[in-house]
Amino acid sequence: MKLINADYLQGTVEIPPDKSIAHRSIMFGAIAEGQTTIHNFLRAEDCLNTLQAFQALGVPIYDDKKNIRITGVGFAGLKPANSIINVGNSGTTMRLLLGILAGTTFETTLSGDASLNQRPMARVMDPLKQMGAEVTGNNHSEFPPVTVKTNAKLQAIEYHMPIASAQVKSAILFAALQAEGVTKIIEKEVSRNHTEEMITQFGGKIQVKQKTIMLPGSQRLKGQELRVPGDISSAAFFLVAGAIVPNSKITLKNVGLNPTRTGIIDVMQEMGADIQFTQTDQKNGAATLIVKSSELKATTIEGSLIPRVIDELPIIALLATQAEGTTVIKDAQELKVKETNRIDTTAQELKKMGANIAATDDGLVIKGKTTLHTAKVSSHNDHRIGMMLQIAALLSRRDVELENPEAIAVSYPHFFQDIKYLAKRKC
Repeated sequence: MKLINADYLQGTVEIPPDKSIAHRSIMFGAIAEGQTTIHNFLRAEDCLNTLQAFQALGVPIYDDKKNIRITGVGFAGLKPANSIINVGNSGTTMRLLLGILAGTTFETTLSGDASLNQRPMARVMDPLKQMGAEVTGNNHSEFPPVTVKTNAKLQAIEYHMPIASAQVKSAILFAALQAEGVTKIIEKEVSRNHTEEMITQFGGKIQVKQKTIMLPGSQRLKGQELRVPGDISSAAFFLVAGAIVPNSKITLKNVGLNPTRTGIIDVMQEMGADIQFTQTDQKNGAATLIVKSSELKATTIEGSLIPRVIDELPIIALLATQAEGTTVIKDAQELKVKETNRIDTTAQELKKMGANIAATDDGLVIKGKTTLHTAKVSSHNDHRIGMMLQIAALLSRRDVELENPEAIAVSYPHFFQDIKYLAKRKC
């Protein structure tokens, strides 16, 4: 596919719903009791895989193309699936669902596509085993397909997170809701907190104090009505595009501003990006953002900031190619176990376009400012790599060809339409 380039970007984009919250809204609606209605649900492949997984587990879910309506069955009401549940490319679905299934009284096997089945699951399986769950990977490995066997009762644990991972933390929290006793989680660094917030939203009890989380077990949740805010991870591509393409101005509506997710804004402002906030919606935690072309300078991204930008690091690497000086990203080992090894694939693909970028054991070193040129690049079947390369292509004066552009549909089905709408040519 030939990617879009532009002289400048201008216009307003409605950011698609937050993928992380959309996944969890289905999960909480299913394990709660009573009716849950979800407004502004993200109908992308990953989230639809979550919806279909719970339908396979016997949860009545109705999509009227406007809202999602769930008749929650509680943990006890989940039923055995008729076959292996395939969650496609969605690591979020698999990892969080393992926590939900850990306390069930029947056996379930979860599988994924070729990419997901090469991603390690031990980081989730190990704490669940400590709680008493019987979880085994393919041929007793740490890789999917993963089977969760019948379990009578889970026990609370104290768990010190070896890595900052919202997915691992969330899987433990879902299991802890079913366990006997109070589970205590001590985070390495604070990661995105959507699961903790939604436990409270659905009537659960949880205590969070800095990096320590306390969750009593044997809880029952109640169905709710909720609206999914726009996904800041999707907005990140337009924030960077607006900053690096000359003479641009982009308005982004309905951007979710959960503080555990807004590291991209902090990084960009530190680098000198011109980002303005308007029309803040306190109730739904969202705002309208305006980004303009900016003169950028290099920075260092490390430590406690990394969990707040983990999904945005590939697009931040592109941003750094257009900043004066050397940008360093470190402490980002978690990037190696995403849809691809995003450290290596980001460096590999941007090098093809002329970027001065090098991969390290835990991050990237990017020297700017560089001119990007035409190349044949690949998404490696990773949606965030594919979207990052389209933003890079905006700066090329000649065509850039992308292999496997369809990967982008897992999180942003109309991404290319929005780019085409914003891309302008000088008369």
